[in-house]
Amino acid sequence: MSTAFIECEHAAKWYGQIIAVNDVTLSVPGGVTGLLGPNGAGKSTLLKMMVGQLRPSKGVVKVLGSPIWGNPQTLRRIGYCPEHEGTYEDLTGLEMVTALTELHGFGHDDARARAEKMFGVVDLKDGMHRRLGEYSKGMRQRAKLAQAMAHDPEVVFLDEPLTGCDPLARVRILEVIADLAREGRCIVVSSHVLHEIETMTSQILLIHKGQLRAEGDVHQIRALIDAHPHKVRVECDKPRALAEKLVTQDHVVGVTVDGDAIVVDTRAPDRLYPAIPEAAKTAGVYIRALTSPDDNMAAVFKYLTETSS
Repeated sequence: MSTAFIECEHAAKWYGQIIAVNDVTLSVPGGVTGLLGPNGAGKSTLLKMMVGQLRPSKGVVKVLGSPIWGNPQTLRRIGYCPEHEGTYEDLTGLEMVTALTELHGFGHDDARARAEKMFGVVDLKDGMHRRLGEYSKGMRQRAKLAQAMAHDPEVVFLDEPLTGCDPLARVRILEVIADLAREGRCIVVSSHVLHEIETMTSQILLIHKGQLRAEGDVHQIRALIDAHPHKVRVECDKPRALAEKLVTQDHVVGVTVDGDAIVVDTRAPDRLYPAIPEAAKTAGVYIRALTSPDDNMAAVFKYLTETSS
């Protein structure tokens, strides 16, 4: 018997000639899994198929062992925090969460009690009687999280939950996600920001051009990325002198002088970073700045797709 909470079997979604998700097969265990990809990668389409909002054009998406499309019994067992909200601005936060919880089959008093409890969980009890039109983006995110949890779902889907949050709201949302994982639930978090996912989980799915490019532990995926040369840019007062010292290192693939900086290609960034100040000291070079142009999502996906695009 499968222990996966979510399973996709050759799932695809297309609109005419446009393929949004292409032949995705995967399984998602309990705990937190990050659904990661740049804007336009297809992750929102895949997420909407997982929550039952879109019917696959081909294949099947199962949640808790059953196809999710057109399955109200399973839909009652999931929670969904969408990226974009469409709410009645004149409702209070408490009224909104109460009403949505009633739609899951709870009586009014029970739904209201559950809503109040969840506003406490997300640290928004002081604002639950305010109109939604008065909420900041961070307050809206926490209110959406409250409605996603109020009916006690087994699987929770969060689409870009940290967008627009202030630091305190971000901390609380991350704590709530961690608590859900400890309770044995399955949480899928969609984001295009790698470091946000890394604060929540090491288990990720990488989506690009509608296809699953990599899945598993983030450290395993980083090892895959490390098979390609990494670029490190060093701004200094004597770029040629520093280049001459670094180019002799066995882990350095190449060095390019770019004005008052050098760009170093390496297959072992962990060895390069300590080597740079040592080489600078030996050559009498003053380093002004050190950055990695590869430390962003665009570069990550370039590495993962350059051999298969």
